[in-house]
Amino acid sequence: MLKNIPSILSPELLKILMEMGHGDEIVLGDANFPAASTARRLVRADGHGGPEILEAVMRLFPLDTFVPRPAALMSVVPGDDYTPELWPRYEAIIRAAEPGFSGFEMLERFEFYRRTAQAYAVVATGESGRYANIILKKGIL
Repeated sequence: MLKNIPSILSPELLKILMEMGHGDEIVLGDANFPAASTARRLVRADGHGGPEILEAVMRLFPLDTFVPRPAALMSVVPGDDYTPELWPRYEAIIRAAEPGFSGFEMLERFEFYRRTAQAYAVVATGESGRYANIILKKGIL
């Protein structure tokens, strides 16, 4: 055990976060996200919700301050009359860790998948909320 490391972060996920360099991206995917088919490196976090994983990651993970939008969400598919419930919570979690956060980049569904295929890693969460997928770009300390 280590001090001050959130217990929700597995050793595998901690290793991934440490390996990542400036500009690398990590995706936190919800339970419906095609994580296994899009990931170069897949970390399982089944049974854990998106907000809980995001909060734990943000305690350790600096966002890239050299880009206008270092976090991206998957846009609601046109015609889907749904308002994602988790987006305000995600924003509050990120703002608590990064007070200068300027808001999310919004990506169309298939653009989100293409970007995921280039990401350093994908974390498959057990989050059941819809449109609960998020991409984070790593910054520097």
